Amino acid sequence: MFRRRGFSRPFGRPPIPDIPPALRRANELMALGDYSGAAQAFEELARAAVARNGPRAPLLLLQAGRMCILAGQIPLGMTHLQQGLGLFAARGQWQQFFNSGQRVVAELSQRGQTEQTRQIQATLKTFLPAGFVPGPGAGPEKNKRVLPTHCPGCGGPLHSDEVEWTDEITAECPYCGCAVRTE
Repeated sequence: MFRRRGFSRPFGRPPIPDIPPALRRANELMALGDYSGAAQAFEELARAAVARNGPRAPLLLLQAGRMCILAGQIPLGMTHLQQGLGLFAARGQWQQFFNSGQRVVAELSQRGQTEQTRQIQATLKTFLPAGFVPGPGAGPEKNKRVLPTHCPGCGGPLHSDEVEWTDEITAECPYCGCAVRTE
């Protein structure tokens, strides 16, 4: 007697989305410290996402900008950072705009890039709508949930204030959509 196997998956494990090999490669290059290669890979991913108005385009532009700055390509990096933040603003995604902008400011400041830090701060002030109040739990006073530092699917960096939380312990990777559980 033959049994038919169904399309089942183990309980408690969400399905893993198809992760583009180019995204994995970009994150691998970043992890290896090949910032120039990672910048180019993220820039290509971002260009394709912008062309199709993809939801991950702003994050890919921000990653391309970060990698350019780490590779010493400051003007190109600032262009990508401004474009990524500009896309969040154009889409009215103010919380993501604010959180990502604050993270960029902190990273630039930490690297001693004072002029670039001022440029991003000016962008935040210019585009944030009057009366914008960061969402509940935003900022340093929030109760941080601890995520793995990188997505197990694509290897992208994870920050609790830049992910979409699906429930109290599960977040969605902003790069590949993988479900990630808190540690």
